[in-house]
Amino acid sequence: MKNKHILVGVTGSIAAFKACTLVSALTKKGYDVRVILTHHAAAFITPLSLAAVSHNDVYIDEFDGTNEAMIPHIALAKWADLFIVAPADANVLAKAACGIADDLLTSCILASTCPMAAAPAMNVHMYENIATQTNLNTLKERGWKIIEPESGLLACADTGKGRLAEPEHIVDFIEKILSEQEENALSLAGKTVLVSAGPTQEALDPVRFLSNHSSGKQGFAIAAAAAKAGAKVLLAAGPVSLPTPEGVERIDYVSARDLEKIMIENAPKADFIIMAAAVADYRFETTADQKIKKSGDSMTLTLVRNPDILAGLGKTKRDDQILCGFAMETENLDENARAKLIAKNCDLLIANNLRTEGAGFQGDTNIVTLLKPEGSEHLPLMSKEDLGRVILNTMLEMQKGKTDHASVH
Repeated sequence: MKNKHILVGVTGSIAAFKACTLVSALTKKGYDVRVILTHHAAAFITPLSLAAVSHNDVYIDEFDGTNEAMIPHIALAKWADLFIVAPADANVLAKAACGIADDLLTSCILASTCPMAAAPAMNVHMYENIATQTNLNTLKERGWKIIEPESGLLACADTGKGRLAEPEHIVDFIEKILSEQEENALSLAGKTVLVSAGPTQEALDPVRFLSNHSSGKQGFAIAAAAAKAGAKVLLAAGPVSLPTPEGVERIDYVSARDLEKIMIENAPKADFIIMAAAVADYRFETTADQKIKKSGDSMTLTLVRNPDILAGLGKTKRDDQILCGFAMETENLDENARAKLIAKNCDLLIANNLRTEGAGFQGDTNIVTLLKPEGSEHLPLMSKEDLGRVILNTMLEMQKGKTDHASVH
């Protein structure tokens, strides 16, 4: 845990001077700490002070020009294991709640997917204002952890709730969040995960083919999440332009029959099998060796069925394997998906509707229904990487349930 990356945002509050003590304490505990300072915060505390105690550069401007290859609000968001704004003034809390990104700190907040926390500090009346309380409740609903301010004599001479929590209390709060994160972290050590991703292409001739709009992003996100969780990951990748996730063994395919061969060969060694690929149901009966030339006003092409790879995996899966399929629908989502779950003998099926905003092809988010034999769950909009973790966690729980049931009997 001491190698964790902690990103600290400091805003324009008189309590900004306490950020030095907080950052110094975290650094002494072995955490790698980086600081984002707003321009208003820089009026209370210098970047040099925070750089000295963090042993890292301090970031203020969204485009500082020191590293042309780095976009700070994206790079820092990806780097952080935990992001805390301390002190968090009323202005930044309001921007965070509304999704406003008009400086480096708020842009980084919007780009972050790690656990988020805030330690408010402001005048008591500003803190108690219904607008501030509404913003804090909004952030809590989104998963933010809020470190309540303390009561006492404030810098403005008012007395009440609004003093920044003491740095040692904030450090304890951060360590509790990281400890819970560690306990709840997905661990797939010792597991082998087989994932398919992307479309298939069924050739008509050397120039043309039958395919679909699948980008492969969801399958690649699942593979990346599995690798990060310590699994051995085999990724059957269709014709997509995505980089191979770190720690993943990639096997490329083009057609449905290519994919079927890969899945049959590798399924016996897998604990989890996830068929996220968008497989063409049909292929051309014949494939021309040369480009078919235009002739006449119409052309008749005959299609034949492709192998049903998911159904084949469902027939041959072991009792200790968990098989997950995907279903993209345009109508009657729940009914069609449940019929597929049963027909293919899947343990789990992930279904979405092409017409739902945020769930279509090519995007970075998804809205799905998670179906099991005993019921279904409608999940909210989330990133495909977050969905990947949900799917893997669900499969892990299902496998444990099978193991526990077998041991009882």
